[in-house]
Amino acid sequence: MQVFTDIGGLIIDMDGVLWHGDQALPGLEAFFATLRELQLPFVLATNNASITAEQYVGKLSAMRVEIGRREILTSGMATALYLSERYPASHTRVYAIGGAGLRQPLRDKGFVLLEEHDPGPADLVVSGLDKTLNWDKLCNAALHIQAGAGFYGSNGDVTLPSERGFLPGNGATLAALTAATGVMPITIGKPAPIIYQQALALLGQAPERVIAIGDRLDTDILGAVRTGIRSVLVLSGISREEDIPRLDYAPTWVMRDIRELTEALRR
Repeated sequence: MQVFTDIGGLIIDMDGVLWHGDQALPGLEAFFATLRELQLPFVLATNNASITAEQYVGKLSAMRVEIGRREILTSGMATALYLSERYPASHTRVYAIGGAGLRQPLRDKGFVLLEEHDPGPADLVVSGLDKTLNWDKLCNAALHIQAGAGFYGSNGDVTLPSERGFLPGNGATLAALTAATGVMPITIGKPAPIIYQQALALLGQAPERVIAIGDRLDTDILGAVRTGIRSVLVLSGISREEDIPRLDYAPTWVMRDIRELTEALRR
């Protein structure tokens, strides 16, 4: 296996890489202990916008791994930052489908969030993974989009790995709204390079000195390729090694899981 060289930081996916649902994957504690021992900075960058950075810190703490809030970047946080750079937040009304992981970053940036009973009009519809998704939310979002609201998705993942198997992701919600409105959303998370570029800024590193780790070829790896950074595909989540020859892009390395990655980092 090729030896890692000139690493200034890591951008690490979470679902399918560190855990399945609430079940930590083998080698989790040793992996983070190695990162701390090597003084290797990292950003945990996830397309999952269902929970907040603070909740991710708590989830990892329950798995006996301590990290700081500044080491987390969710697609909800990335979406709020992206939109705040393009819209006057205090004058922009947002209808958001999603949990606290999407809604709180939007509030933190000063956006006005419409409630379910508020008829609008909305300037933007923003959708993230929503585990309480229902018919009324889909109807409200569709009506706002049909009335001219801008349509954004925190990410386009159609599935979400869990201890039960692969569940519908935010991409499934976006597909339903696109079918109902004929409007395609702008997505902020991987494979768009936006979230990776924001993570690079947090690390303070040039793209050539950073490695992305992920379990999905169509999001984690493609996003890394589009951003110009090296990547590791771990086979503990969605994608399989036999999927690679069918694509016109590829990860720099393929590894079984974070245990193999830990061994490689220690060489």
